[in-house]
Order: sequence, then structure tokens, then C-alpha cells
Amino acid sequence: MKSRIHKKNLLITSLTFGLFILACGQFSITGKGHQPHGQQAQTNENLWKANFPKSIEYVDKMPDPNNLWIFIMAGQSNMAGRGFVEAPDTLPNKRILTIDRSNNWIYAKEPLHFYEPDLTGLDCGSTFSYRMIESLPAHITIGIIPCAVGGTSIAQWLHDDEFRGVKLLSNFTAKVNLSEKSGIIKGILWHQGESDAHTEFIPSYASKLDSLFTVFRSIVKNDSLPILIGELGSFADPKEKQYRWDSINEIIHDYALKNCNVSIINTQDLNHRGDQVHFNSESQRILGKRFAEKYLELTMPATDEYNEYFHDELNRQE
Repeated sequence: MKSRIHKKNLLITSLTFGLFILACGQFSITGKGHQPHGQQAQTNENLWKANFPKSIEYVDKMPDPNNLWIFIMAGQSNMAGRGFVEAPDTLPNKRILTIDRSNNWIYAKEPLHFYEPDLTGLDCGSTFSYRMIESLPAHITIGIIPCAVGGTSIAQWLHDDEFRGVKLLSNFTAKVNLSEKSGIIKGILWHQGESDAHTEFIPSYASKLDSLFTVFRSIVKNDSLPILIGELGSFADPKEKQYRWDSINEIIHDYALKNCNVSIINTQDLNHRGDQVHFNSESQRILGKRFAEKYLELTMPATDEYNEYFHDELNRQE
């Protein structure tokens, strides 16, 4: 029996990995030479999106605004998500909400980001949300709002530039305004820096980061809003590029040391999807959990009274 289960699991894993490799366009799927470029591209896109949701589920009844904890995802492609979406990533939960491109509240299914339809993939938002609801009382619902756009620099965010059809800061402001009508904004999840990891941009990154986060908090009207920052990965190639990524990481760590309600999420053991730039699916899921755990560590006071309260609340859910 165990042998049959093991073989079945191996088959599922192999098929999933095979879909991912084909989706990335690394092999011809015919075995008879390359397809015409347009046909091959369409085939690869179909494989990449094989597990994308086939339907949208609109929220039938919104929770009490005091019980909807909203988090905004911002930054560039590793926050927007470039991982391969698997079927379990698209299973909805009544306690995890997001929005569609028309700003309708829906039950969250990966992929959450919709600004770059030809590039979007698995991000860390769903696993962040699942980890949060595991630790919170049953009456709390999570709202996870996508705002990240791949390839963006911190200067583009500060200047409200339009990139890939999105005015970055204006879109952030619009999503804040939308969120405030339905719940309470509890924090920002930020991952960005690859576009600024160049010799000419690194010296000014610290001041721009400080300015942007000040603007973010001003828009939310909360000077102590928690901001969680993901490190750049440790897989850049060549090594000179990794040195520049490490310089960005040093800057964000220094910022967190000097500012309240800021935490850094470790990524040094995470892996890329084969391009030395983007986190793979497994790493995105781990990243989401780490964002949640850092938020809980940052905001939940470690007092006996507080822990007893949440222990009682969680027991009532069982």
C-alpha cells in the first residue's frame, strides 16, 4: 500500500514539474523539432496557465470592517509572483479575500496579481493569508490586496510613474482608499530592489526607501504602520550581480534597525525558478509564511494575558 502511494506521489510531482518546465519553454513538447514561434508561444502560455482558476467567486457577504484585516502587497516581480500555480493554490477560503481588476471583492485564488497577465504567476499572498488565519480568532478575515508591478524601480514608485499600464503610487493610493471603506489596513508586504541593484542607483537607495515608506504611511494615515521587507535572493549570477543584491539587502536591514515597526524576511535559503531572478513556487509559499510569522512577531505582544486570550479564542474554533 505504501509503495503504491509513494509511486502515485512521485508521478504527480513529476507531472507538475514537467508542466513547469514546458511552461517555461525550455523543451519542445512535440519531440519532433520546434513548433512555429507563435504556436509554441501559445502552447507554453496554455501550459503555464493550466491551473489558473476557471471562475471567480464574488464575496456574498462582507465581514464587519473591524474584523477585516487588510494587507497591501507592493514592489516588483518577486512580490507580483512568477511561480508556477498548482491546483491547491486556487482553493478558496471564506476567510481570505482579495479584489479583481474591477475592484470587486472576491475569494482569493492564485494568482492574485492581474496587472501583467502574460507574466503573472504564484505570489506569496495566499500562504501569507493562510498562515495568518491559523493564528487569529475565527471572526478575523484577511484581505490581501495586489499592488506590485514587475520591473519597477523605487524612483518610479516615488515619482508615480506609469509602468506597464499602471501609475504606481496612484494605484497604491486607490487601493488604500478602497480598502479603508471595507476594513482596517494592518500592514504592507514589500519586495523590491533588483531594479535598483546597479552601481549608479545603490548609493541613493536608502534615502529613497525612507521617502517612499514615509509616503506609504502618510497615504494610509498611520505613521506606525507595520512594513515587512523581503530580502533579495542569494542566487544572482554572475557573482558581481549578487554583490549588488547584497548591498540592497544591507540597506534594508539598516533601515529596519533604525525604524520602528519594520521587519526583514530572510530569503537566503530560498531558490529560484531557473532564471537566477525569481523565486520558484515552493520558495514563494515559504516566503508567504515567513511574512506572516514576522508580522505576528512584530505586532503581537508576548504577554501572558494576551497569549491566554488568543489561546482561548483558538480553542473555541476547534
